[in-house]
Amino acid sequence: QVQLVESGGGLVQPGGSLRLSCAASGFTVSNYRMNWFQQAPGKGRELVATISSDGSDINYVDRFAISRDNAKNTMYLQMNSLKFEDTAVYYCHAYVRGNNYWGQGTQVTVSS
Repeated sequence: QVQLVESGGGLVQPGGSLRLSCAASGFTVSNYRMNWFQQAPGKGRELVATISSDGSDINYVDRFAISRDNAKNTMYLQMNSLKFEDTAVYYCHAYVRGNNYWGQGTQVTVSS
């Protein structure tokens, strides 16, 4: 059974950093492309970073960096220099064996 569990969100001041984690089970993260999405209040989900099975990554927000730890079967999103507009629920996503899987989401709130 495929499962994605995010953690690491919270309240942070502008300019601060957070690292989100996405622990995967039921599949091997290094065999699939995985993604981080952001859903701000009142908006749809937007892709912010993606990492392919070969480890190549694209970060659509230059203050963010996606990575993974194959030994822990976990994906990460390092978020730096956070801004008010980064406030959102962040979801990890994987397309595994023909199905889309989402985590439950983790809230990131940037506030002074």
